[in-house]
Amino acid sequence: MKKRFKAVQLTALTLAVLGMTACGSSTADQPAAGGSGQKTSEEAKQPAAKSSKQLTMYTAYPEEEAINYANEFEKASGIKVKFVRLSAGETLARLQAEKNNPQASVWYGGPSDTFVAASKEGLLDKYTPQGIDKLPKEYLDKDGLWTPLYVGPLGFAVNTEWLKKNNVKAPESWEDLLKPEFKKNISISHPGSSGTAYTVVASLVQLMGEEKAFDYLKKLDANVLQYTKSGSAPAKQAGLGEAAVGISFSHDILKPKSEGYPITLVFPKEGTGYEVGAAALIKGGPADELDNAKKFIDWAISKEAQGLYETYKTFRLPVNPEAKTSDGLTTISELKVVNYDAVWAGQQRKDLVTKFNEKIKGADAAK
Repeated sequence: MKKRFKAVQLTALTLAVLGMTACGSSTADQPAAGGSGQKTSEEAKQPAAKSSKQLTMYTAYPEEEAINYANEFEKASGIKVKFVRLSAGETLARLQAEKNNPQASVWYGGPSDTFVAASKEGLLDKYTPQGIDKLPKEYLDKDGLWTPLYVGPLGFAVNTEWLKKNNVKAPESWEDLLKPEFKKNISISHPGSSGTAYTVVASLVQLMGEEKAFDYLKKLDANVLQYTKSGSAPAKQAGLGEAAVGISFSHDILKPKSEGYPITLVFPKEGTGYEVGAAALIKGGPADELDNAKKFIDWAISKEAQGLYETYKTFRLPVNPEAKTSDGLTTISELKVVNYDAVWAGQQRKDLVTKFNEKIKGADAAK
């Protein structure tokens, strides 16, 4: 089914309106328009375009979450946001297909390694947003092609009712997922479409080495119930009892847990990978939206916008240290983590996904 742009007012905007065949005034608290004032490469080449009061965006945030942020940005800026919800891998594929005529201005959310892969192909444009000096340097892109938003470690969503019913102990490690009691009872997304699953693959390769990691993934495949397109779907499946275990980022597990679903969050004891969620300008996007796109990224890393993760109880860890966070969240520093190299992971994405398709499961397995 072709996805549609969603208007802030929740009215439908068909893809045809945007020519696609695939698929109030600012408050005093908000960053000033234009961010750093630096022109992007596309800006320097093109004549000034008429300003728009609209912003089109691809986002990897769940739709119900993205709508909240779009509404809040409109309140702060008067700019209406319309978006297509795509997983990170799907966004990368869309940008590749639209390289000569991009239909959106901003890519919002998804693991930074997928942004690295996009930047390697020249699909993103440099921008230094206002307020970036407040963010931890370890999360910044040295080339300035993407901006960090949040951090999220990988974990297991384990259905506690299934454990009790089947008299099975909760898995505590990656190795535990290979046990026969979990046969056809594990849900994970596919790395060809999902940034979450690609982070799993890249984490295991960095933890075990490539050969052992793919041996492991082959064994794990025997226990996989389904490969999903969306990285948040496995946690939801575990919550609904459709799978015993779903592998997702922690925020995607804690959300259904907070809503009363019978799941618990487990971090694998060997070490886990994590994402740095990001945002970026899409190179060559609609010229009349460029200023709006920069305003949006400025806003997205502000204390106010980052605090929305707590307001809407999304359980994401904001990168802005001034933002309010939800109580009880486990930070990266509190976990045993893989020494995750997102730049390496981004550069290796094409090769590792191809190998996964050939040796484990092809892209058509994603549902």
